[in-house]
Amino acid sequence: MMLMEPVTFSESGGVRYLHFGTELIQGAMRIRDPDEIYLEYNQQMMAWLLFLETTPGMKVAQLGLGTGALAKFQHRHCPAVKTTVVELNPAVIVAARSMFFMANDDRRLETLQADAKTFVQLSQYKNQFDAVQVDLYDAICDGPAASSLEFYQGCFDILNSPGVMTVNLFSRHQSFDINLQNICEAFDNRVLLFPESHDCNVVAIAFKGPQLEAEWQDVSKRAKLIMEKTGLPTNKWVTGISRENARQENKLSI
Repeated sequence: MMLMEPVTFSESGGVRYLHFGTELIQGAMRIRDPDEIYLEYNQQMMAWLLFLETTPGMKVAQLGLGTGALAKFQHRHCPAVKTTVVELNPAVIVAARSMFFMANDDRRLETLQADAKTFVQLSQYKNQFDAVQVDLYDAICDGPAASSLEFYQGCFDILNSPGVMTVNLFSRHQSFDINLQNICEAFDNRVLLFPESHDCNVVAIAFKGPQLEAEWQDVSKRAKLIMEKTGLPTNKWVTGISRENARQENKLSI
């Protein structure tokens, strides 16, 4: 029988934090605005919005639940989207609903207690999702809990075409290079990185489908619309992505 990590909480300055039995933060929520995505790297996990239109029937897979910040945000701001959450620890699912105010399942939200590494290998989910968000960490936080080439190939396989994956990586750890190498191999080097956030997180964006070519000014216009609609600080994203990635300075080509 697999032992699950204990789920614990703390509060400071009007913010509630999720922990897995240590002081390391696994997620956070501003209590007066529970649907806001509070942490910067968590906000960047929504970067697929820059590249995909939210149309009826769109599906997003969220691997790793945390406080449910992404699921809550999508439930509120992306009414056309169905989110499927995959979380192994049942206590995390209970906590997301009771302590962080995530909605119960409905036609736009499905929560599965399952191992993400197994989920991405299931043939029933092949080509089923337009976006995949990966944020899988354990109590030690010494790198993603799923990092193999097989795992990222599974993420590629469950994506539709076109499709976008966002992944939370920890930049100042040996796991970073391993994960990035496996993501690049699984996604044929079609990977962009955000600049490192203040907490050493780096979000990677990987693409499946036709070659994507766009002027950065057009991407900036879309970012502005998303910011006006959702409150996400997307105005900072385009500059950061274009400067962080080689051969992307003049236009987006990935």
